[in-house]
Amino acid sequence: MKKIAAFFVFLILPLFAFGSGQRKLQEWSVGSVVSPKEIKSFGEQRCFTSIPISDEIFKRMQGVSFRKNPYITREDLRYVKVLHYDRDGNIYIGELVCNKKIAQDLVDIFYKLYQARYPIHKMVLIDNYDAIDEKSMRDNNTSCFCYRQVAGSSKLSAHSRGMAVDVNTLYNPYYKRLKSGKEKIQPSNAREYVNRQNKFPYKIDKNDLCYKLFIQYGFKWGGAWRSLKDYQHFEK
Repeated sequence: MKKIAAFFVFLILPLFAFGSGQRKLQEWSVGSVVSPKEIKSFGEQRCFTSIPISDEIFKRMQGVSFRKNPYITREDLRYVKVLHYDRDGNIYIGELVCNKKIAQDLVDIFYKLYQARYPIHKMVLIDNYDAIDEKSMRDNNTSCFCYRQVAGSSKLSAHSRGMAVDVNTLYNPYYKRLKSGKEKIQPSNAREYVNRQNKFPYKIDKNDLCYKLFIQYGFKWGGAWRSLKDYQHFEK
């Protein structure tokens, strides 16, 4: 009798684990790890899509990444669902909010990166970091929409329109040498990644698939700018 009971437990446990993964995908539990088998059962294409901003998502954004303004509305934005690999080969559930004009571009780009097992450390809304860009970048988070000004300027960032994406932000920092000779590095803990001659993980350069795909879809890369370098940044 004990052998029979043990046999049924052996059968049920994998089913329970499989069901757990299905629930994560169904509920879109961002940051959760899912298996290829669970993804196949759920439907891979369902994991790469864009939808209007739901009340639940908008509640997370209000007063954080989204503030009332004359330039961008909730209806102008889309919630993008994607999967992404990390460096260890784990598959994570990810999310972005972007302008509806580039929503399909991002779905296509991140699907191709996923197919190539391109590593992206983390992809959650910047609202998880109180919409503080420095905190998000320090955590190597990939994000898009955030209604804010360009750091040190009164000019609105392309992120304010949801038309810019920052990818693997810690390893691809913003860098500018001021006239005074002082260096500006964001995030502030990324100094070792300013030298692009060095080898390190997650580095974006012109030989990188991420760079090639964004350029293919008509985005401009901050790493090619002359007055400053923003290696994480792609905008359209």
